[in-house]
Amino acid sequence: MNTSVRVAGVQMVSTTSVDENMSAAASLIALAASGGAQLIALPEYFCLMGQSDTDKVALREADGNGPIQEFLSDQARQHRVCLVGGTLPLVSPESTRVLNSLLVFGPSGERVARYDKIHLFRFNKGKESYDEARTIAPGEDVATFKLATREGTRLLVGLSICYDLRFPELYRALSQPDLILVPSAFTATTGRAHWEVLLRARAIENLAYVLAPAQGGKHQNGRATYGHTMLVDPWGTVVSSRGEGEGVVFGDIDPQLIADSRASLPALEHRVLS
Repeated sequence: MNTSVRVAGVQMVSTTSVDENMSAAASLIALAASGGAQLIALPEYFCLMGQSDTDKVALREADGNGPIQEFLSDQARQHRVCLVGGTLPLVSPESTRVLNSLLVFGPSGERVARYDKIHLFRFNKGKESYDEARTIAPGEDVATFKLATREGTRLLVGLSICYDLRFPELYRALSQPDLILVPSAFTATTGRAHWEVLLRARAIENLAYVLAPAQGGKHQNGRATYGHTMLVDPWGTVVSSRGEGEGVVFGDIDPQLIADSRASLPALEHRVLS
């Protein structure tokens, strides 16, 4: 009996138009579904890469109600897949900031998980400067969900977003997930230096698969993102990857490889510090 699970990471070069981005996402989701993916993950900011940081504040939706959330639910239901909706801005308690939220929808269109980005990116080097805390309020809680496939395989999936990747303690709090998701919009500068090595490190440390769908290219607002959407296996091997530009990265999650890796190197059982 084949227990492997086909997954797909969607790479985008999102624009300043929500309608254009949702149309592009719909085409890529359809491509991923036609390739047999049962879990499809979109990148961070899939719905908008605005001209200014405040554009996302104007786009914010109430939790459970809004056109972007309806789009994600409809796409999951249409293709009968588990759809990881990259991130979208949800209302926060502060009027000038939003929550950068990752929502997961099941094959019936029902929402099965939500994670609000905890670690907020700040970077200053030369002419490059970013400070997400200006317009984003941090989340507080880690999140996981259980993926049940058509064949009966069950996987524990851990959620994280972009800059979270630099904080290994977050992943230790996820109760040993089988698959870690990292939808991202890594800058070209930091991506060239750190993206692959961090993804491989998180996979090796947790003896888990890591799927990281990314923004990848030059955006209308002038920002350059690194791309290189990839799937990494529990031994730290890059299973599949894409450079820049729109596209879909496919790969298979093999539960037996997870079990074998954890049996041969039981590092998770040897932890002393918590």
